[in-house]
Amino acid sequence: MRICFIGCVEFSGQALNKLFAMESTGVCTVVGVITKKTSSFNADFCDLSGCMEKVNADPSIVHFYENQETAKAFIKNVRADIVFCFGWSSLLGPELLLAAPRGVIGFHPAALPQNRGRHPIIWALALGLDETASTFFQMDEGADSGPIISQKTVPISPPDNAGTLYQKITETALGQIEQFTSVLARGRGEFQPQDPTQATYWRKRSAVDGIIDWRMDANAIHNLVRALHHPYPGAEFQTSNHGVVKVWQTSLTDTSFPRNFEPGKVLDVQPGRILVKCGSESAIWLENIESGLSCVEGDYL
Repeated sequence: MRICFIGCVEFSGQALNKLFAMESTGVCTVVGVITKKTSSFNADFCDLSGCMEKVNADPSIVHFYENQETAKAFIKNVRADIVFCFGWSSLLGPELLLAAPRGVIGFHPAALPQNRGRHPIIWALALGLDETASTFFQMDEGADSGPIISQKTVPISPPDNAGTLYQKITETALGQIEQFTSVLARGRGEFQPQDPTQATYWRKRSAVDGIIDWRMDANAIHNLVRALHHPYPGAEFQTSNHGVVKVWQTSLTDTSFPRNFEPGKVLDVQPGRILVKCGSESAIWLENIESGLSCVEGDYL
């Protein structure tokens, strides 16, 4: 089975390497790779041309995306049977969806038909979900709406952050890729249509969504920090003396504090961590913050 691969994030690179490794089994051949040289919005951006050297692949099979018309011509020129599009933050138009005889397989790290749309790893953590999923589907002109060929649940544990969840999803997805690629290569593969009545959508995250408001409950702040951990840009708060400060790790406390303690008040300072009053009776330990912030008990952030 001749595959043209489209992607431009870290997961894309790992998925592409998996397909290259499968070539020795005769299941598939990667005949083309479409990627980007730069990205202004993918925090986990990866130029897939770097994968060619690692596996001694022909660099001429790489096409740097310009527009859908040239990408379509490239897919047809390499005579791809099918397209795998994993890690591409924009919809494909009908010209690309129909460029290969067997269409396009897409990927979404959520439990479709729920949670279609943008930033699924970030939202799953920010909203405190205890599980998500790794889903592969036949792409159509909608957003994550095509029939599903493979879906596996991925548990989210309390210590998880964006980096660890990203890796969990990747490990799950690589196993799925090996399984369904082999099935597709044999001319098989069962696709289960999604139930549109069960569909929900996550919106695009903005910079405002990453700002810590001390009036939030401590658990909500903790989940926000987890959600925006590397490879994402980090949760942050504004101070009068130190400007914007990013927070990379927090922990919760079971202790309750009086409601008449104002949110943002520093309740305790210990080596490597600061306890800050949050909404209601909660407080949170800031344990990994950018250097330069100094405060004492009684200060306000």
